[in-house]
Amino acid sequence: MRRPAVMGALAFLTVAGRGQTPQARALWWFPVVGAGLGAVLGAVHWGAGELWPLLVVGILVVAADLVLTGGLHLDGLADSADGLLPHMERDRRLAVMSRPDVGAFAIATVVVVVAARWAALSVDGIESWSFVPIWAFSRTLVAVVPAIVPYARPGGLAASFLEGSRLWLALWLVPAVAALVLIEGVSGAVAAGVAAVVSIAMVGLAWRRLGGFTGDVLGAVIMVAETAALLALAADP
Repeated sequence: MRRPAVMGALAFLTVAGRGQTPQARALWWFPVVGAGLGAVLGAVHWGAGELWPLLVVGILVVAADLVLTGGLHLDGLADSADGLLPHMERDRRLAVMSRPDVGAFAIATVVVVVAARWAALSVDGIESWSFVPIWAFSRTLVAVVPAIVPYARPGGLAASFLEGSRLWLALWLVPAVAALVLIEGVSGAVAAGVAAVVSIAMVGLAWRRLGGFTGDVLGAVIMVAETAALLALAADP
C-alpha cells in the first residue's frame, strides 16, 4: 500500500516513521513537519521557563530537539565538518563523510554549535513561539536545495527521494518569515536573513568541494540555519 508522503518527511526529519522509504513528494512536507517540531519545542521552552532559570531552559530545549530528531541532523553536521573543512580530494571527502567514526573537525564543530544553541536559548530574548517559523524556515531551505544544487552521490539511495524537490517550495519561506517578523519584529527579519546567508554559504561550500550536496549537508544546513537565527534573536538590540 502506498504510504502518505508525510511519513517520508517524518522519517527523514524526526524519530517517527523510521524504516519508511521516503517518497519523492516527502520534501513537500518538510516545512509542515518543521513547524510541528518548532511548536513542540516552543511548548517546552515556555513550560520550562515557568519552572526553571534560563540556563536550565536552554539545555532542556537543546535536549528535546535532539530527542525529537534522533540526533540525525547533528550527525550530518559532524560528518559535513569532517568532509568539508579539511584539505583533501573530492572523492576522499565523500568517503570520509560516509564513515561511522568522527574526527577532530566534527568534534569541534558539534561542540561549538551545541554550545551556541544553549547560549542563545539561555538569555531572555527569544519568544517561545519563534521556534515554529524558525524550524519551518530551516526545513524549507533544505527542501529547496535539491532543485538548485546537484546531488553529490549520483545513483545514491536518496536519488528518487530528492526528485521531489521543486523550486516553488521556496514560497513556504514567505509565511515563515512573516510569522517570525510578527513574533519578533525587525529582529525576526534579521534572524531570517542571517539564517539564509549562512545556509547559502554552507551549500556553496559543499557544491565547490563535493560537486553538490549530500544528506549530511542538508542536516548540517538545518543545524546551522537554526543556530544562526537563534543567535541573531538573542543579540542585544
